[in-house]
Amino acid sequence: MKTVWIEEPFKIEVTDTQMPVPKEGEALLKVLYCGICGADVASYTGNQPFTTYPRIPGHEFSAQIVSIPENEKGLKAGDIVTANPYFNCGTCYSCKRGYVNCCTDNQTMGVQRDGSFREYITMPVERIYDGKGLSAKELALVEPFTISYHALHRAPVKPGDKVLVVGAGPIGLFALIAAKAQGAEVYVADVLDGRLEKAMHFGAAGVINSSKTDIKEEAMKITNGNGFDVCVEACGLSVTFLACIDCAAFAANIILIGNGKKETTFLHSVLLKKELNVFGSRNSYAKDFMAVIDLIASGEVKVLDMVSDIYPIDRADEAFKALANNDGSLAKVLVDMTAK
Repeated sequence: MKTVWIEEPFKIEVTDTQMPVPKEGEALLKVLYCGICGADVASYTGNQPFTTYPRIPGHEFSAQIVSIPENEKGLKAGDIVTANPYFNCGTCYSCKRGYVNCCTDNQTMGVQRDGSFREYITMPVERIYDGKGLSAKELALVEPFTISYHALHRAPVKPGDKVLVVGAGPIGLFALIAAKAQGAEVYVADVLDGRLEKAMHFGAAGVINSSKTDIKEEAMKITNGNGFDVCVEACGLSVTFLACIDCAAFAANIILIGNGKKETTFLHSVLLKKELNVFGSRNSYAKDFMAVIDLIASGEVKVLDMVSDIYPIDRADEAFKALANNDGSLAKVLVDMTAK
């Protein structure tokens, strides 16, 4: 079968590998679409600290069931599905307390273990979720959506809350959608007008181009000098984290989704002075997958508008290179694993 293979940073190819054989309790899946995550791009460029090489990338995908054991979920051959790609040990302190997303030995497909960028994969049945009639393209967008959905449920977001999302990449846009689904009035900040246009398309109440105006001043104008009830950091940059602190109201919540790669220096007394609640967010739960599938199935969210381009599997290397050199105009890029 065809497999996308990262031999080492910047060396990617489509090669032939052996078909997988399901173990007990596993299903054989034919992969339909794969999304390219920022973590996949980081693996390609050598900027993902958790990736070992060689590595098959990918953890955002949809698939068709080829074979599956009898199961309580009612899943059967032919069903179009998606799956949870975060493998937890089940025995660490986090897992024993039910925080499987924070497993101390977490292995995410495409990072610590081989991923979905191949024509066929095997998956434990308990990790597979019924697509409920969604298209294969929509289901390939469920996993990145769950990252933001989970994050926006880390802290209480109430109807009418003013929420600021800093960063309008795919995760930031999904955070916008998730916050709106909870009844919030959502504003988005970014340095690129094209991304801010996307944010308006997905229902932002307003946007801030922080390369052209002072983000704190704009935040205070929008909130009548109060600051935002919730600030979501979706870039992973020191400057955007500090912007969230500046733009947050007293007793506000800050949610961190962006995976930072550099240290941030600040006087932590501001957290005390404003009594800010800072929430980290990692991965997602099975319940988040189910909730996101239901939300998309409701028709309220047009997630396919997030897709900028689709490449056939034979040109997967071009897709990775395009995202590695993204000028901000690309949102989600999918790879059609069945197209040549």
